[in-house]
Amino acid sequence: MNARLTALLPLLLAGCSMAPEDVRPPSPVPASWPVGDAYLRQTEASLPVVSYRDVFVDPRLQTLIDQALVNNRDLRVAAANIVAARAQYRIQRSELFPQIDASASYTRSRSGGRSFTGGNGAVPGDGTDGGNAGGNQGGSGATTIDRFGADLGVTSFEIDLFGRIRSLTRAQQNQYFATEAAARATRLTLVADIADAWLTYAADTSLLRIAEQTAASAERSVTLTRARLRGGVAPRTDLRQAEQILTAAQADVAEQRTQLAQDVNALQLLVGAPFDRALLPQSIEQAAPAVRALPAGVDSGVLLRRPDVVQAEYQLRAANAEIGAARAALFPRISLTAVLGLASNALGSLFDNGAFTYSAGPSVAYPIFQAGAARANVRLTEAQREGLLAEYERTIQIAFREVSDALARQGTIGEQLRATEAQTAAAEDTFTLTEARYRGGIDTFLASLDAQRSLYQSQRTLVQTRLVAASNRVTLYRTLGGDTLLEATDQGPIPATPAD
Repeated sequence: MNARLTALLPLLLAGCSMAPEDVRPPSPVPASWPVGDAYLRQTEASLPVVSYRDVFVDPRLQTLIDQALVNNRDLRVAAANIVAARAQYRIQRSELFPQIDASASYTRSRSGGRSFTGGNGAVPGDGTDGGNAGGNQGGSGATTIDRFGADLGVTSFEIDLFGRIRSLTRAQQNQYFATEAAARATRLTLVADIADAWLTYAADTSLLRIAEQTAASAERSVTLTRARLRGGVAPRTDLRQAEQILTAAQADVAEQRTQLAQDVNALQLLVGAPFDRALLPQSIEQAAPAVRALPAGVDSGVLLRRPDVVQAEYQLRAANAEIGAARAALFPRISLTAVLGLASNALGSLFDNGAFTYSAGPSVAYPIFQAGAARANVRLTEAQREGLLAEYERTIQIAFREVSDALARQGTIGEQLRATEAQTAAAEDTFTLTEARYRGGIDTFLASLDAQRSLYQSQRTLVQTRLVAASNRVTLYRTLGGDTLLEATDQGPIPATPAD
């Protein structure tokens, strides 16, 4: 019988877990992306291993991203949160082990003294003789005692038979992993935001160039129309209409200069430090090819590695562990206190066999009446888990919708861009022909102005469409997630929670 108890004792001390088993719920989205006229028809293939260097191939943009990964303040906050979560996990994990305290002490005490009766001139206990006064002398001398002690003790170590501390440790560990996933999401968002800001600056540079060209062309038209008015060939209305085109273009020039300055400010905030202006693109035509397209039609299971989805899953696991801790709290807590010590009246004999002392005191605590608080705490953690489960599924659904929207835009933006380029080419040819006809006296000035307005608007629309096409590739990078280069910058593994 004793042998059986001895064999079972390690199993009891190892503890058990009352947490529900961690089971990933089935995906609440289809297994593949939607198909149809708005989507590219490509094979269902695994998403290739990519990093932002594979997607954003321009060295200038890569330099800005590298600087931001070092200097951005949001990343510093995220890194600090990771360190704090890691430390909190270690603090919780330490409760699995006994806390051992050591102490040493030294005391010196003096007691007793000489007593004196029937004489005169002597003070009791002062160490003087005083015996010649004719009285009786008696008593003993003062005693000095030195005491040395050394103790090694374990204070209130809880034997985790029901897995309460292990469940709390796993919950804290999963919270740490969730914090780390949130930091990856911050880095992913930062990289995409820098790419978007870089492309926006390129588009605003192109819009400024178009506005300046239109203003220069309109100024030549105003000069020509004013000369024709003086010669009695053109009416005043032609001059006023030409001035309207000029002033509108001049206003756009001022607005675009403001936009460019604000674009630089936005980039500097994202980078977290001043940067070389030579890293900025000169036009959207130059910048757009710097962003490569990711393949469409990949398995929707790739969403499970998106940082926000990973964060939601770890939070769900943490809630699952909290249920185990709440259930274990319904059972008694067994604690152990032990002290090993050495005590002696002389320092030289402190470590003799006779100086050794010890004490041990196990205790059991069980709440008799809590007005249902413990069971209510179990129901609370179960309800929190159900809420986080719904949040996890909702996060996947949102991710699916975002990727599907990006794929829908990718499937049609090429056709839209080709149509806009053809429209701009036609508008440019129309303006050239109508201006020549006006100068030759064949056509009216109103037709020339309308052609110029159409060309100006078409050029601006073309720039915006090119920006949308490039930004769509950035959006697809952002929504798919899983940048391996960003993941490689994470910290190494942390100590694992002891197995149940």
